[in-house]
Amino acid sequence: MTIHKLLFGTYTKQSSKGIYEAELDADQGKLENLELVYPLTNPTYLAISKANKVYAVENRHGQAGVVTLDNSKRPMVEIGAALSEGTAPAYIGIDEERQMVFAGYYHRGTVEVYKISSDGNLELTDRWENHGSGPRPEQDSAHIHYCNLTPDKRLVAVDLGADQAITFDISDAGKLTEVSRYQADAGFGPRHIRFSPNGEYAYLLGELSSLLSVLKYDGESGSFEHVMTASTIPADWEEHNGAAAIRITKDGRFIYTSNRGHDSVSVFETSNMGAEIELKQIISTEGSFPRDMNLDPNEKFLVVANQKTNNVSVYSRDADSGELTLVQKDFELPEGVRVAFEN
Repeated sequence: MTIHKLLFGTYTKQSSKGIYEAELDADQGKLENLELVYPLTNPTYLAISKANKVYAVENRHGQAGVVTLDNSKRPMVEIGAALSEGTAPAYIGIDEERQMVFAGYYHRGTVEVYKISSDGNLELTDRWENHGSGPRPEQDSAHIHYCNLTPDKRLVAVDLGADQAITFDISDAGKLTEVSRYQADAGFGPRHIRFSPNGEYAYLLGELSSLLSVLKYDGESGSFEHVMTASTIPADWEEHNGAAAIRITKDGRFIYTSNRGHDSVSVFETSNMGAEIELKQIISTEGSFPRDMNLDPNEKFLVVANQKTNNVSVYSRDADSGELTLVQKDFELPEGVRVAFEN
């Protein structure tokens, strides 16, 4: 039997207590053995380093930021916390080569850069703040929802409030220098971005618009150019929807996006070296408000967390067509948000 362990980040507004761990039976595609591994307040996002440290969102005594946890111990052991006044980040990224951590703060409209010390703890090296707004009610100010590396080791930050994707150079000292700024259509509401394996194209997911855009990435200038856009939901869907997570297979052939409201996963197939996308399937998540989702290390299964119905659904994936088939829908997880495989 092949077992993959995975961590779940959660909200703790109701019954959840923090970060949970479960096991995926990779032969059958079944989740089992849920366990609370560290109590935190609303650890909605986390990232796992190659040194097996977990960097997780935390809210504590009016402060918020990133805590460092030792993932080799059960329960986990906290190494340190980089907290400051204000609300918590929405996204955490890791630069293994330069040993840095990036945090994108939604409500603050900021990106913070940290150096990883020898014990895994974090030291703040730079803080960058964006300004701007958009036409929708959710776009009253800058809202950084993503910040992570481009294929050529720059940093890209996605601002849902200002409809922008901003590219930076990063110095070895952990300082940011803006090099380019992509302006999406007003009200697009970008949330996450992923890149094609060849590094030539990026896929920008609009939460507020339920749209997925293909962008041509210029490695010399760090700039993006719009190529095409497709909807993640049916044309006749008139109720509220917010696109959330985006995942792409290692070969770049298939892209998966989650829809909160329509409560589904959309499957896109890429063509023309990644420049074009075509919607192939929309499948129910068998729950309400799917946020993050992730492919297992062998890309045989897709695991989707439904926050409002406290359940996780698992799908088998056809490697040729990319299409999904439901395997499990009744695995209980309180207020699930983040899905991260450990191996």
